[in-house]
Amino acid sequence: MKSSRDEIGFRKAYASRAEHFVIGLMSGTSLDGVDAALVRIATDADHAVASVSLVQHSYIPYSSAMRALVASLCSPDTARIDDLTYMHYGLSEWYAEAVRLVIEESGLAPEEIDAICMHGQTVWHAPEPRSFPGPTGGILVKGTLQLGSSAILRERTGLPVIADLRAADMAAGGEGAPLAPYIDAILFGSKTEGRIVQNIGGIGNATVLPAEARAADILAFDTGPGNMLMDAVVSAGTGGREGYDPEGSYGAKGKVSEAVVKRLMLDPYFARKPPKSTGREVYGAAFAAAFIEETTAAGLSFEDRVATATAFTAGTIAAAYTDFILPKTRVASVLVAGGGALNPTLIRMIGERLPAGIRVTTTSEFGVPDQAREAIAFAVMGHESLMGRPGNLPAVTGARSPVVLGCITL
Repeated sequence: MKSSRDEIGFRKAYASRAEHFVIGLMSGTSLDGVDAALVRIATDADHAVASVSLVQHSYIPYSSAMRALVASLCSPDTARIDDLTYMHYGLSEWYAEAVRLVIEESGLAPEEIDAICMHGQTVWHAPEPRSFPGPTGGILVKGTLQLGSSAILRERTGLPVIADLRAADMAAGGEGAPLAPYIDAILFGSKTEGRIVQNIGGIGNATVLPAEARAADILAFDTGPGNMLMDAVVSAGTGGREGYDPEGSYGAKGKVSEAVVKRLMLDPYFARKPPKSTGREVYGAAFAAAFIEETTAAGLSFEDRVATATAFTAGTIAAAYTDFILPKTRVASVLVAGGGALNPTLIRMIGERLPAGIRVTTTSEFGVPDQAREAIAFAVMGHESLMGRPGNLPAVTGARSPVVLGCITL
């Protein structure tokens, strides 16, 4: 389908400028809220990205009722089609408020903002092909679903919106994830040392940046559950009063059941070679319920269960490195981002499971707030889409070719 004249004109006007202000919106699999990053992107004489700087990062936490409703949509046992429909539109009211807040806190005027790039709320990710009836016979289909109406967001903010970013990569044969590694080389690449950027949201994903990495050198994949299991254990153990382990305090008091961790590590996902991705549909409510039942029956206390869940996440991350990264790439530093960066117990456990000499720190040390990385990444992806350039990395997602991501709502 050809672009409209309005869209072509907008893209030309956008590309003609050397400075752009784009807002990236991210609501991740932790289901904790909405991150908004207002980013300044400067381009050089060839229109390539010359620099990316964070102007303002703002965050709106989901209410308990909102979080419960979103969580219910992430399981076939609890999802209702009417809730799914209303959520698709209602989420954009939250996104619009996040946009309003980040602009207000930045001190910029709304008319100075060029566009919004909205990732949407993932409720189901299905990268493994499944047999499906086609128009002329059986076909194999995979998919992913991110909720959030770009039309609502455009109407509420008056700004152009780029959305549905994962679809084009999937159409080209990729898994549609992870996409954030596109920006990691710009923000965290080094000429002198190899680095891993480890995001720990609901799901964990690693981006491998060898020293002096080019786009073709970057490897990225989902390592497995991030905070998802820990959050579920804490929520169940506190009767819903707390949704996560504050500063890793519960996990620090417990004793790890290495036997449980060892059994969980037999999950075939961890042995699969990249590219690969996963989500809440695998490590969500059912997985957490089975973990809680098993560890309770084994006599583990609440703190022991949290410690064991924390050790499991740390173990999946360390195993991903030793199996798929370290045999090929010399790594000096691991930079943790996402909510997991706020859990010192988890960071300590990751470090304990890695070879000596690898430093574990957070992206904040490099000037990028721990919870802003993905929102920044989607702002840059939106910029690249408006410039007509691909925003995926085929070596990361498994796509047949680079593709321009997303659809624009003017």
